Amino acid sequence: MTRRTSRALVAAAAVTVASATAALLPSAGASAAAAPQARVFMVNPVQSSGDQSLADHKDAASDVPASAYATVALRNLDASGALSGRWAAVRSETGKPAKVADATSYDRHDDEFEQVMAYFWVNEAQEYLQGLGFGTELRGANDRVQPVRLNQWGSDNSFFTDKKDEIRFGKGGVDDAEDAEVIVHEYGHAVHEAQVPGFGGSAEAGAIGEAFGDYLGMEVGAAADAKYGWPMKTELACVGDWDSTGYTATAPHCLRRLDGTKTYADRVGEVHADGEIWSRALFDIRNELGARTADRIIVNAQFGFAPDTSFKDAALTTVATAQKMYGTQAAAAVRDAFRARAIPGV
Repeated sequence: MTRRTSRALVAAAAVTVASATAALLPSAGASAAAAPQARVFMVNPVQSSGDQSLADHKDAASDVPASAYATVALRNLDASGALSGRWAAVRSETGKPAKVADATSYDRHDDEFEQVMAYFWVNEAQEYLQGLGFGTELRGANDRVQPVRLNQWGSDNSFFTDKKDEIRFGKGGVDDAEDAEVIVHEYGHAVHEAQVPGFGGSAEAGAIGEAFGDYLGMEVGAAADAKYGWPMKTELACVGDWDSTGYTATAPHCLRRLDGTKTYADRVGEVHADGEIWSRALFDIRNELGARTADRIIVNAQFGFAPDTSFKDAALTTVATAQKMYGTQAAAAVRDAFRARAIPGV
């Protein structure tokens, strides 16, 4: 997953609002009222509440406030009545299949809740990429049905497997599919694989993959907060606030951070740790250029990566992409972000 598998994780933060829910934005040609409704976490309960004392307690519904949930539209579904649609197809290997008709009644005590979370947030992630122009103005980035499998008897681990192009979510501690940033992190690996088959063929490429997953998880969550008017009460740079509560002793609980101080010299050969070098550069690009411009550059550049790319080559490709898309000033900002991480040859 995010923290445990080798390939498997500012312009403005979302504004805190009093209401836990807000008007839903429908997909083109449909009204929010017409789309099936579901209950999901607003990214994750720690982020939306700011309560760092929240704990899992074996999926107890009473340990998360009702205000952490929002009612949302399940967009792009097919007519099957299952969690299957244009951008995602979710199945449970060991639990009961969730029913779209019951999707507003599930809470975190129900295994079906995680299935609903997986569908909503995978769809949300692809819609975010579509909104950046990928699939229309720019090449599609995993613009296909993404298979997702939940295994309630599995270990506390989640990952993307290129053998079936499938995302798998496990169980244990805070179940991984209860945290939107974890869900979207794994989707980031699927995006990379769709862009560059076999991506992650070197230690540095693997670290870039983990970094992009963390960054995309943050970005899609922040965009949803802004779009729906959901509260963000933790630091934007803290990834996986809820999932990490089970194995981090002190607050703020973070799976990893996007604002660390690591440079190229701090590499240790572990992809999640070394990914914090690359993700800080992405975060700095975002801070300098704004989310939309930065993300169009970051994602578009990845089409030009080699499966076993190095930090140096990937950075140079990203600089060149910024130059082509937005000109010299944007390219300089991107180059400065990578130079601040002391990546050689940039």
